[in-house]
Amino acid sequence: MAKSFLFVMQTPAYSGNKVQEVLDVILITAAFDQRVSLLLLDDAVFHLHKKQQGAVVSSKDIGAIYRSLELYDIENIYVEQESLSYVGLSVSHLLVPVQPITRQELPEFFKTFDFVLEG
Repeated sequence: MAKSFLFVMQTPAYSGNKVQEVLDVILITAAFDQRVSLLLLDDAVFHLHKKQQGAVVSSKDIGAIYRSLELYDIENIYVEQESLSYVGLSVSHLLVPVQPITRQELPEFFKTFDFVLEG
């Protein structure tokens, strides 16, 4: 029986190998037919910004990975509304469809998953 996994990302988009490694784990988990969701908090909301400039920092465009998540049946991507507002973004600025969630809703939201992993 498939388990439900929520991966919580807080790391800024181009801050080293950690983001790429966590995305790899997310894809591997989904490849084993597990239910995978993703929550972006704080500066991690920039992972989904439409106007990424990975080449400026000599990094791969992680936006391409996020656009491919649907191929792995990862369709539930959440962003914390307060994080978006704090950095001056809205869901219209993002690469993929997301579901906003408020900071107040997070404790109950976490309880709906078998595993919550921070990345």
